Amino acid sequence: MCDWEAHVRQQLGDLALGDDERGAVIAELGGHLEETYEQQRRLGLSEEAAAERALSQVKNWRSLRRQIQWARMKEDVMADRVKQVWLPGFLTLFLSMMLLMTIQFIGPKPWVVSPHGWRVMAPMTVIYVPWLLCLVPIGAMGAYLSSRAGASRRSAFVSIFFPVLPYFVFFLAAFPVCVILDDHVAHNVMLSALCIGLLAWVVLPGIALLAGGLPVQLLRSRRPASA
Repeated sequence: MCDWEAHVRQQLGDLALGDDERGAVIAELGGHLEETYEQQRRLGLSEEAAAERALSQVKNWRSLRRQIQWARMKEDVMADRVKQVWLPGFLTLFLSMMLLMTIQFIGPKPWVVSPHGWRVMAPMTVIYVPWLLCLVPIGAMGAYLSSRAGASRRSAFVSIFFPVLPYFVFFLAAFPVCVILDDHVAHNVMLSALCIGLLAWVVLPGIALLAGGLPVQLLRSRRPASA
């Protein structure tokens, strides 16, 4: 009777996996071949014919080895992306939204901004100064968690700016609508309102997040070099 695991180990050769993972893959493939062999034997095939039928399950061992390594590489990339970008990003987004909701409910009152100066009239927007101050440590936290997970500089900056990305996408989508409809609205206030809103909800929060995240990112990036 064929040693199926030994055969799989020989065919896969230097499979680029850890010892435990490589052993698990070999055991699984060996078990599958052995199960196919036993099934063919129960159907009345000779040992040689059953072994040939089992071995025919894998047409190209080299191609199978590449597929296994590629699948594992994709899993590693996805796991790293979750730890380096999505987890820090959604955590900073959640905290920033919770803080904004808390400040809106309990105060203090926001600063109303209008291009007309002291006259409160459209277009105008509100700026929550305490929220902007809270974004500084939130940006630092996002940079720390992302860098600690081994993220690249680009991934770390995505985590830092994650809380303002929903607002940025909204204003990006709203811009062509404002361009089309602005001429049909009295006093042509839509584009002005868009620019003021972009300043209050994207530019200023982005600066606050960067003020907290950039120093952390610089310190984390210099630490290995000085070690």
